[in-house]
Amino acid sequence: MWIWQQPEWPDFDWDQTLIAPLLREAHFNQGLLLGRMSLENQQQATLDTLLANIVHSSAIEGEKLNAFSVRSSLANKLGIKEEQQYPTTEQTNGLAEMMIDAITQLDQPLSLERILRWHELLFPVGYTLFNPVQGGVLRGETPMQVVSGRIDKPTVHFEAPPSHILEVELQRFIQWFNDTQADTELDPLLRAAITHLWFVTLHPLDDGNGRITRLLTDLALAQGEKLSIRFYAMSVSILEHKKSYYEILEQTQKGEMDITPWLVWFLTTLNDTLLGSMRMIEQTVAKTNFWRNVDQTKLSTEQVRVLNRLLDGDFEFGINSSQYQKVAKVSRATATRHLAYLVELGCLSKTDAGGRSTRYVVRYS
Repeated sequence: MWIWQQPEWPDFDWDQTLIAPLLREAHFNQGLLLGRMSLENQQQATLDTLLANIVHSSAIEGEKLNAFSVRSSLANKLGIKEEQQYPTTEQTNGLAEMMIDAITQLDQPLSLERILRWHELLFPVGYTLFNPVQGGVLRGETPMQVVSGRIDKPTVHFEAPPSHILEVELQRFIQWFNDTQADTELDPLLRAAITHLWFVTLHPLDDGNGRITRLLTDLALAQGEKLSIRFYAMSVSILEHKKSYYEILEQTQKGEMDITPWLVWFLTTLNDTLLGSMRMIEQTVAKTNFWRNVDQTKLSTEQVRVLNRLLDGDFEFGINSSQYQKVAKVSRATATRHLAYLVELGCLSKTDAGGRSTRYVVRYS
């Protein structure tokens, strides 16, 4: 029996004693993240976050997008001038429009028409010749199953509700989503987690269910924060934990109405996302402060490139001479000379290890 076949569906239940500490941690990290964002960086941070969400959400489904084209589409929609513009497509423009609508139109009620409009933007006409998907319509009468394995012996991981009850189920979900936006008794992060599970369980579309699900999750999170500015992309962490993501969904959809394990997974992943965003902010601030104290006119192009790689965390334990040689594309003698010069300027410090084990790390002050 699938979860949607349970008599109590969709009256979800959970163990509050297990969930409460994770909620407190997530709300605390949300506040910290918001407090660390400077006003002048908000627009650029939002662009970077939306880009990460779109690209990684598609990657979860195995689709690789041109990030440069998506970025240009987003910048155009947000009215941000980029130094270098890349060609956009109907698909990347649609993805940008879909994402911006979801996280900026916070007070617009959710409707089936809005969801199908997103789906239409996700699958423009002529999107693919090999597996044509008609955007903007619900799936047909063919049973919707998630399967793997051999064609003659498939493993059914999940089966969605049949088409004849789909519209009624969708209207019930949409009504709940709209009614709970101002519900002070339902924590907004739990609302986002339930939104994710409920919609992906309905699986109302022929394709793109996961991407629309994660879009609705972003909308729920934005509504909970009452902010259209986004500083974190949960799809990044979901992609990193893709295997456990599908495992916990399957486990929950095969279970009863207690969804505690799903909520634990969702909130843990959300906390990972928030902490990762804060680390990136700290890294950006440290990088900015570093370059403020360095006279770049005294550095070669190769030296700047290596320093930026170090500042971006590409070499966790520092860089050695042979690595410098490869990154800067210089000879061994030149690499040794450059490293000594960067130490003399105060840009790098030597680690304690000597000889061939000598590594160089950024000196921030």
